[in-house]
Amino acid sequence: PHVHWAQRHRELFLRVDLSDVRNPDITITDNVLHFRAQGHGAKGDNIYEFEIEFLEPVEPKPVCRMTQRQLNITVQKKESNWWERLTKQEKRPLFLAPDFDRWLDESDAEMELKEKEEEKISKMKIESRVPKDPFKHLKKGYLIMYNLVQFLGFSWIFVNMTVRLFILGKGNMEIHFFSKMVGFLCLTDSFYDTFHTISDMMYFCQTLALMEIMNSLIGLVRSPLIPSVVQVFGRNFVLFVILGSLEEMQSKPVVFFIFYFWSITELFRYPYYMLSCIGIEWKPLTWLRYTVWIPLYPLGGLAEAVCIVQSIPIFSETGKFSLGLPNPLNVTIQFPFVLQIYLIALFLGVFVNFRHLYKQRKQHLGPKKRKMK
Repeated sequence: PHVHWAQRHRELFLRVDLSDVRNPDITITDNVLHFRAQGHGAKGDNIYEFEIEFLEPVEPKPVCRMTQRQLNITVQKKESNWWERLTKQEKRPLFLAPDFDRWLDESDAEMELKEKEEEKISKMKIESRVPKDPFKHLKKGYLIMYNLVQFLGFSWIFVNMTVRLFILGKGNMEIHFFSKMVGFLCLTDSFYDTFHTISDMMYFCQTLALMEIMNSLIGLVRSPLIPSVVQVFGRNFVLFVILGSLEEMQSKPVVFFIFYFWSITELFRYPYYMLSCIGIEWKPLTWLRYTVWIPLYPLGGLAEAVCIVQSIPIFSETGKFSLGLPNPLNVTIQFPFVLQIYLIALFLGVFVNFRHLYKQRKQHLGPKKRKMK
């Protein structure tokens, strides 16, 4: 095939004019580059091959990047210097020509190298002016420990509830429809004590989650404040105000679903953040963290809404948290009315967080330009 070449002090660039390249085999042995691939070139769709014996020693590991129209090969020189030609043989092979798009003479290359060095020095000077954070490692250690503790807490909740699901839930299921459009699976008797078994750990985890708002407020993490506030206060309202204050609600099957949906979501969120603190990205975990929420988040919001709807008659009957204003107003603010307003806010909050999470998913899992090596 036609091959075009250019050089820098440390690198050689080869551009092979082949399109739709398949099965490339590119190696360097004894300072000779061996090329063999199938593609479309000057002789049509065919198998093309060539060899180049370099003028001076090179590194034996070429880097290749393929596009639809061509194949680019980068070879590192063992010593940084300027070659008078590419091949050991003085007569240039017929298939080889200069790549004028990338061609520089030695003086131009030295100027480019000098500019890069000056840019590097300038960057180092700028970085040296930025004050170093003396608490950087302490902050990182705190974030790692926070995410680890939350992961262990929600893991305990998830495992405990899963064991109860398989041991206590056998043969004791019924389908309960709370509307014509939505079906909800209720385990009527098996999980009546879910709250009493799990609540202490859930109280601990959700109280600790208040630190996420503080972390965002002081700039310790880059998470936006509003989604954190919506999620943490929304969960804590259901946990402490609805479930924690009404014994009648604590034995309802909906408690199981609320706790289960919350714990599954956090099983992937906290390990993802913990690994991010030390600069590690595990792609399957990243995919799970930004995908699992798609079914679980709406289901969790729906379960919370069902919980609030079930609690309204109890608050109406008991008058708990209802506030009577003194004369001359003589007005009572009924807590069930507050809950009805909160239901609207709940679905708005679900929408806000859903939109935020969807943007994050596009950012981390959206389409990217692919490069083949």
